[in-house]
Amino acid sequence: MCGRYRLSRRKQLVEEYFDSVSGDEDWNPRYNIAPTQPVPVIRQNPKEPIRELSLMRWGLIPSWSKDPSSAAKMINARSETASTKPAFRDALKLRRCVIPADGFYEWKRDGKTKQPFCFEVNQGQLFAFAGLWDRWKDPSGNWIKTCLILTTAPNAVTESVHDRMPVILNPDNYDLWLDPGMRNVTALSELLKPCDARLMRCYPVSTRINHVANDDEECSALAELAQIQNRLFP
Repeated sequence: MCGRYRLSRRKQLVEEYFDSVSGDEDWNPRYNIAPTQPVPVIRQNPKEPIRELSLMRWGLIPSWSKDPSSAAKMINARSETASTKPAFRDALKLRRCVIPADGFYEWKRDGKTKQPFCFEVNQGQLFAFAGLWDRWKDPSGNWIKTCLILTTAPNAVTESVHDRMPVILNPDNYDLWLDPGMRNVTALSELLKPCDARLMRCYPVSTRINHVANDDEECSALAELAQIQNRLFP
């Protein structure tokens, strides 16, 4: 699962790294991105060789949904079964995206407490989650675009904290994943593997990350060992 993540780079740096363009979409560095919030998403323009960055709501609403109540629950989808689930199978074939990030968070339970950890790739460099998106028309006739993050089995770094991890795409596979003409679900599924553990690290962070209102650098700062021990062993 992936329920919180970080994108601390400025919009210009994200665009440059992913060779993408955006219109009037605004974006400020974030350290505690939560479900149902607007997040930057990158898609391939189907008519031109251009990657486009736009904002979508995190939490998928399938186009056929009667109401948006399912969005808060559909922030992730298991990559192993996405091709067979009605809510995800068309999106896997037709509406794929990448979701930029430079860190994500998971919680490890220890008795009655939960210790949050931050996970990074290449010492905090930008990376991309494999994502799916869809559009849903509300009762007023307005189109709402939403997205989710695909998950996979954990690697050696993440398994000590959680039994799932987000799919972090290899940069060499961005073009194939985003290609609108690519409809081979079997080939696409081969891209949805755990990230190489040798590229990753994790470290404990403050429980400030537990509260959505907290959104600053301290959310992903290394927590002092004394703070953790006091919390786990009062």
